[in-house]
Parts: sequence; structure tokens; C-alpha cells
Amino acid sequence: MGDCRPLGFLLGLPFALIAMVLSLVGAVIWVLGSVVSCLCPCCCCVAGLANLAMDLIKLPFKVLKWFTEQIPC
Repeated sequence: MGDCRPLGFLLGLPFALIAMVLSLVGAVIWVLGSVVSCLCPCCCCVAGLANLAMDLIKLPFKVLKWFTEQIPC
């Protein structure tokens, strides 16, 4: 019964590619936020921006995991 999981993986690939693009955007935001927080540590909004960027970086893994769990076996 465990043989239907690869099918879910293949169906989730388009969503994972979109999430990968968002992940790259998140990585750029994280690098810029790190530079800004080093230059001006008084900017407390940069910490929230860095947390958002880290969530975007983890997004492809979350999308694939969620999508494969939705396939009933």
C-alpha cells in the first residue's frame, strides 16, 4: 500500500517548483535583512522580516510534505 506515495510526489512537483522560487526570494530577503540588521541594529522590524524569509526558505519542503500526505493510501 505504500506504493502510491511516489505518485503524490510527482503530482506535487509543480507546486514545489513554485515554492522553490519563493524560497530563493526568501533567501535574498534574509541576506538583505541580515546586512541591514548588522548596519543598524535599532531596526526591530528587520527581525520579523528575517523570520518571514526563513519561512519562505522552508516552504518547498512543507509543500511537498503536505501534498504527499493528502494522497490517500
